[in-house]
Amino acid sequence: MSSNKIIISPKTRVGELLDTYPGLEPVLMEMSPAFEKLKNPVLRKTIARVATLQQVAVVGGLNVDEMVNRLRKEVGQSAAETESQDLEYLSVDSPDWFDEAMIVIRFDASPIINSGGSPMNEILYKTNMLKPGEIFELQTPFFPAPIIDMLKGKGYRVHCVKNENNVYSFVCK
Repeated sequence: MSSNKIIISPKTRVGELLDTYPGLEPVLMEMSPAFEKLKNPVLRKTIARVATLQQVAVVGGLNVDEMVNRLRKEVGQSAAETESQDLEYLSVDSPDWFDEAMIVIRFDASPIINSGGSPMNEILYKTNMLKPGEIFELQTPFFPAPIIDMLKGKGYRVHCVKNENNVYSFVCK
């Protein structure tokens, strides 16, 4: 294995994976139709640079350990021990901080995503405008796992609900 190769794990960023192993792109797309969006150059430059395999497994509705081991097998790496952690994105019960009346910004990112753009900068801008206790509602056509993790890392509280058509993420400052 050359020195520029990476060991594939749940923490591997999708952009780094595809830069190192470009032949894995069709393998990912075969695993889930949700990964077809990786063909979009804007999403490839933005989301793929920050999204980990753990996060995109959630987006694609896949078991991360099975996905990682399939990718490892494709490039000749041995199967990994289970090292992923269950990320809780959806919850049935509303958290105590959630109050529908406190939603001050509603944003449907679907048109931007469906037209090939990335809504990340707009989402970050809008959530940054929140005052304590205010809630931002995000609607997307798939699990926004990378942005959820990014916002959680910035100290925001997040609650996600999925209906039959879309995913709703409620973010509170």
